Amino acid sequence: MNKIYYLASCDTCRKIIKSLPNSDKLTFIDIRQNPISESDLEEMYQLSGSYEALFSKKAQLYKSLGLKDKNLTEADYKKYLLEHYTFLSRPVVLFNNEIFIGNTQPNVLKLTKALQSV
Repeated sequence: MNKIYYLASCDTCRKIIKSLPNSDKLTFIDIRQNPISESDLEEMYQLSGSYEALFSKKAQLYKSLGLKDKNLTEADYKKYLLEHYTFLSRPVVLFNNEIFIGNTQPNVLKLTKALQSV
């Protein structure tokens, strides 16, 4: 299934979503209203190959919990991703068996190209 995991209150997410072509082909999942399930996270992991790749080190909670000073393992990243939505690098889009993680310009351009081909 083609999905976008985002935060409705995030200006960056809203701006990216507004710019996407064919966004009607995606199922929208607001991670604050619908927390990521273990099966959702596992699907993301299968496509990304790493929980760390899905993890946002920019989250305020990351700094306030002192996680930047710890040596986190893949199991730790998974645990934190399941505990709190803020740790997911947003948006995450699953489209045609590809994953697009985060809001970097190259990532958004790749996603836009993929969605244009529909």
